[in-house]
Amino acid sequence: MPRSLPRSPLPGLGRPAAGPVAVGLLLAVGLGVALGASACSIAGTAVGGSGATAPGVGGSIGVLDAGFLGDDVSPSPEATIAPEPGSWGRVEVPAGFRVVVVRARDDAATDTIVGAVEAWAVRVGAESTVLPAAADAEELIATFEQATAADADLVIGAGDGVVDEFAYGTAQHLDQQYLVLGAQLGEPTENVTSVVWPGATFRGTGITDDVQDAAAVTPARAGDAVAAGVAAVLHGVTGVVVSLPEPRA
Repeated sequence: MPRSLPRSPLPGLGRPAAGPVAVGLLLAVGLGVALGASACSIAGTAVGGSGATAPGVGGSIGVLDAGFLGDDVSPSPEATIAPEPGSWGRVEVPAGFRVVVVRARDDAATDTIVGAVEAWAVRVGAESTVLPAAADAEELIATFEQATAADADLVIGAGDGVVDEFAYGTAQHLDQQYLVLGAQLGEPTENVTSVVWPGATFRGTGITDDVQDAAAVTPARAGDAVAAGVAAVLHGVTGVVVSLPEPRA
């Protein structure tokens, strides 16, 4: 939240009132400071900003191309955005960025997503920890809490199996950022970002009947998902659903 500028002393309190010229100069300086503060505030999250730094994360985070958000540069919570292919490609991951991955089960689709996260981490120099698959719902809750307690920069949920627990648990830890890959939450809080694509849009038990298509969860799609999702989180575009475009020919 932008800090309020300190109030100037009121005329008559221990000093003579300023004349019209002085008042004009004070107003001009104040306006310049306010505009400068606003620009600095926006630079951390704005599309196309240069050398931006995400709150709480040291180092440059690069830029999002204009096509990432299109005309809606400030999407509302729970909105769905459809970035242009590769519009997240110039985002940089700060050194030492840490992620913890939660998975609900061992299956081909989940393995593909987890593998994509690990490959992304190696490529960008991030630290990744993958927790063992949960055997049941109770164990998944414990795994989720373990991941949250790790104090990582980002907790990643791999695949549709994590949705029901994330839908509840993420709302209890608003100071932690979460990213769900290959599925989405029905009513995400501002600290949850999801990345979906055709065949991987599950929203939770009893909410929709869109079953995950294992064939749709390819290494290429999962790789784009983690890169686009992390880019959104680093630039403060959170609480939204990122709908991946069709792959480039």
